[in-house]
Amino acid sequence: MFSGLKIGRGVTWFALIAAVVLTIFPFYWMVRTALTPAADLYSDSTGLWPQNPTLINFARILGLVDAEQARAAGGSGAQIDFLRYTINSLVYSGLIAAVQTFCCAMAGYAFARLRFPGRDLVFGIVVAALMVPPIFTLLPNFVLVKQLGILNTIPGMVLPSLLMTPFAVFFLRQFFLSIPRDVEEAATLEGISRWGMFWRIVLPMSRGPLITIGLTTIVWSWKDYLWPLLVGKGESTRVLTVGLGVFLQQSPNRAPDWSGLMAGSVLSILPVLLLLVFLGRRLVQSMNFSGMK
Repeated sequence: MFSGLKIGRGVTWFALIAAVVLTIFPFYWMVRTALTPAADLYSDSTGLWPQNPTLINFARILGLVDAEQARAAGGSGAQIDFLRYTINSLVYSGLIAAVQTFCCAMAGYAFARLRFPGRDLVFGIVVAALMVPPIFTLLPNFVLVKQLGILNTIPGMVLPSLLMTPFAVFFLRQFFLSIPRDVEEAATLEGISRWGMFWRIVLPMSRGPLITIGLTTIVWSWKDYLWPLLVGKGESTRVLTVGLGVFLQQSPNRAPDWSGLMAGSVLSILPVLLLLVFLGRRLVQSMNFSGMK
């Protein structure tokens, strides 16, 4: 019996380790490509580590070398305003995450605690919206933004995703339903209004789920490509994902600059990765869906 348990545990650990390796290996290979000189990319493509590692690709992406030096290093000579695009991505992701999380919290609390005509019907429509693929709303949103005259602006980019998403409303509603009503009844006896109860009691108790929704929203908006490409392709509003795509297209008559692109990709994931590292523990703790001690 014990040998069977050991075999089962060994198989489980092997499966977990294999899953981790398969997940991490593409990111490792991206870093490996970023550290490989562009001239050696095809000749040095079999080892797990480049023979002549260099940071020149990162310097090219950050604009620390001119076009002539970039071409001498084997790059395409294409330029990218990495700092501006990073700031645009931070603004784009931060606005959507902050406003959307707060609005979804208000909506989720209303569906969980308030009673008003048609509440269940409206919530059913919100849940049904989960089955609508985002690509179906792309064209109507683009037409709306164009008619409002806010193309190539930050408000035009964030407007369709600013207020709510069905999953976040559903997620937070389920958490608010788990909060004991005794806490809110005690606050009512103290003369606290419904808004004060939500702001001073419910939100502080819900920091775990709110951080969960905020992080997932930031990750989603940070890697978003198609919508910012359609609405914010101007230089002043271009986000990092679109900027990297433009960088790749700037050398159409030669092989793609994979080393430079991978260096930019590595740098682009660092902000989100650091955010996940610092807030990952709270994110995992909030997955128990209770929030109560």
